[in-house]
Amino acid sequence: MLLYCISKLGRVVLASATILATSVAPSQACTGLMLTNEDGTFVSGRTVEFGIKIDASATMVPRGYSSTGQTPAGDGLKYTAKHAVVGMYAYTDVKIMDGLNDAGLMAGAFYLPQFSTYTPVTADNQAKGVSSAEFPNWILTQFGSVDEVRKAVEAGDVVITPTVLNGWGNEPPPFHYAVYDTTGAAIVIEAIDGKLVIHDNPLGVVTNSPTFDWQMTNLRNYITVQPNNVDSGKIGPVELKAFGLGNGMWGIPGDFSPPSRFVRSALFSANAIPSDNAIPSDNAEEGIPHIFHVLNNFDIPKGIGRGMDSSGTVSADYSQFTVAREGFNLRYYYRSYKDQSIRMIDMKQLDLDAKDIKTFPVDSDQPIADMSAEFK
Repeated sequence: MLLYCISKLGRVVLASATILATSVAPSQACTGLMLTNEDGTFVSGRTVEFGIKIDASATMVPRGYSSTGQTPAGDGLKYTAKHAVVGMYAYTDVKIMDGLNDAGLMAGAFYLPQFSTYTPVTADNQAKGVSSAEFPNWILTQFGSVDEVRKAVEAGDVVITPTVLNGWGNEPPPFHYAVYDTTGAAIVIEAIDGKLVIHDNPLGVVTNSPTFDWQMTNLRNYITVQPNNVDSGKIGPVELKAFGLGNGMWGIPGDFSPPSRFVRSALFSANAIPSDNAIPSDNAEEGIPHIFHVLNNFDIPKGIGRGMDSSGTVSADYSQFTVAREGFNLRYYYRSYKDQSIRMIDMKQLDLDAKDIKTFPVDSDQPIADMSAEFK
């Protein structure tokens, strides 16, 4: 959806968004959000979309495990896990890109094409360098709260370097990052002009380009959208009755562009906040199926959003995985495109001080359950 902008800055950003929407490359259309439960707990979740098949695996990084950051100049930041982490990594680099740690901190990487610019590597900063895909791994293994992450980033303890990675193409993958904790605090971290910028995320939502501050400003276009049904109205002397429920959401954008998904996720998550009359979930455990239902609204089937590269090859973004994180009971949930059954990893059942990383593939060809025998 093209938005009318009257400022010069608005026109520049709008032009960038239009280029993104019409690009021949797949858009990597991930959506993340957070929901509040009646007892004050929080759950977060996201979809993972790409136009090419992601070779993803689940992993557990134990406390005490040592990692080394990647930079274009060689080894970067060396760090040891203070917290155990479960989550997902992609391709051959066993560094968690989306996950949950033993303190209930949650974090994930989201694509931000055309806007992410990383810090050039120098002799002075190489020892602080990590790749863009590894940044969530550093966050989750080192910190227990959003406040701790904020202080470390502001202190310059790490730099994200323009590192080309196996499986991600010929350019450094352009990411920004969502971080949540069990207090309900949420931030988005973006690498803009080589500097890490932290945005407070009061709604807990994140999508893709443009930058987070633009997305929040764009919400002003939708302040009249609300969940309450209007039973009737008048046009002049004529009284008109509503067809049915849901007309309060009239005007909400329905396409899969990043700005439209940001608006929908903001409205869906904000209106799922507990109230006296409409409480979606009593606690975090009940919040998990609820957040999967909300994320269903961002599920992209194969073929809906397409791109074509210079060779004429067509690719289409689709929801390869959907993930939910529950920091209070330390549980990580996921499902895949081929298998809609929700899978769960319970950190309390794991040896979080194990010596080695544990991994397994998350994609599944689990057959659809045949219930015919129940009728016999």
